[in-house]
Amino acid sequence: MANIKRRTMLRGFGLCMGLPLLDIMHSKSLASSAIVTYPTRMAFVFFANGAIMDSWKPTSQGSQYELPRTLEQLKEHKSEINVVTGLAQNWGRAHGDGPGDHARCASTYLTGAHPYKTSGADIKVGVSVDQAAASRVGDRTRIPSLELGLRQGRNAGNCDSGYSCAYSNNISWKTDRTPMAKEINPRLAFERLFGDGKESSESQKKRDFYKASILDLVKRDAQQLKKQLGVTDQRKMDEYFQSVRELELRVLRAQDAANVATPELKLPSSVPSDFQQHMHLMYDIMALAFQTDVTRISTLMLGNAGSNRSYKMVGVNEGHHQLSHHRNDDALMEKIRKIDEYLSKGFSYFLKKLKSVSEGDGNLLDHSMIVYGSGISDANRHSHHDLPIVVAGKANGTIDTGRHIDLGKEVPLNNLFLSMLDRMDAGVTSIGDSSGRLKELRV
Repeated sequence: MANIKRRTMLRGFGLCMGLPLLDIMHSKSLASSAIVTYPTRMAFVFFANGAIMDSWKPTSQGSQYELPRTLEQLKEHKSEINVVTGLAQNWGRAHGDGPGDHARCASTYLTGAHPYKTSGADIKVGVSVDQAAASRVGDRTRIPSLELGLRQGRNAGNCDSGYSCAYSNNISWKTDRTPMAKEINPRLAFERLFGDGKESSESQKKRDFYKASILDLVKRDAQQLKKQLGVTDQRKMDEYFQSVRELELRVLRAQDAANVATPELKLPSSVPSDFQQHMHLMYDIMALAFQTDVTRISTLMLGNAGSNRSYKMVGVNEGHHQLSHHRNDDALMEKIRKIDEYLSKGFSYFLKKLKSVSEGDGNLLDHSMIVYGSGISDANRHSHHDLPIVVAGKANGTIDTGRHIDLGKEVPLNNLFLSMLDRMDAGVTSIGDSSGRLKELRV
């Protein structure tokens, strides 16, 4: 039986649909006892306004640590994560620039470089870790990287004490002056995974009118492909098609709900008004992108820097940023803990999704490394040290998980990123303010 290339696509009506990694795509059969390798995926999830650190940081080290209150939401994934404390972004501090810690929180998060505060439109910070990887290994997939978010935000004007809004609203930077625009529209993000840019406007209108599924348009190609597959790969394909269709339907339902429920907000047609629905859709789109090897690099901003979103679903009616200046008031801090727990629960949803996708003897999370965190720790004090960072996934067996890694001193966050770039085979010798590799990722 002939092999099928990893980048094989199902095509139809100007669309192309990536496939999950199948056994037949490997150079040798699994039955031959050959070592089967899967690509390592890398993602970065950012949340705004830091965290209440006494509910985030474990009190003991190593594998016997207990998850603190906020991270208790990740309990079912404890053996697949590392809580890493002692990391810092030094360039998030003022260095003579005065206030603007939230803008620096986002712009330094993945760059480890100090943003320039200017009176004009000129901006400058640094290349982010995701784009450092995309520039070197992004040509191995159809899309070099995928940037997602839940709130757009503008790049023009000043948003935080004289800092450009571009700093607050982006964590991914292609060059030191060029932020990567994030997609907040689930439908557009979904179609980006499957479109090849050749679908005519007439075809788009016809598909929208008849509510045709992506799967309907590539059906003939899919039937031809399945004839070449063994039983295991056929089952994989069926499970994949089912997950795609379920996600597709959820995207459409979210679009309809946004149109009907809150027209006064003038939301783009497919941006859900429900935060959790929006968050889960974006996590699912990231998982699907990794599953199909459309890209191996992604970022997601759960909120822009200084976000003042309220979280009424957990009984918090005040704005997040407003609450973050809590002045150590127990009642205000308790409200932030509820937000922290809620967002951690959302991240748990993502990890569960990755674990549900089988690849060889493991799963998608086993072959990934996902950073969940913020560029600020205690927002009340605007601290940029001892950042709240979780690293999930084993990166194809190159990260030993299930531990609290307390570095005990201020270590550049970019040391973690440099170590991740090594695992992406990116050939990068330094990034931002990195001072070396984070050897503690291995026991």
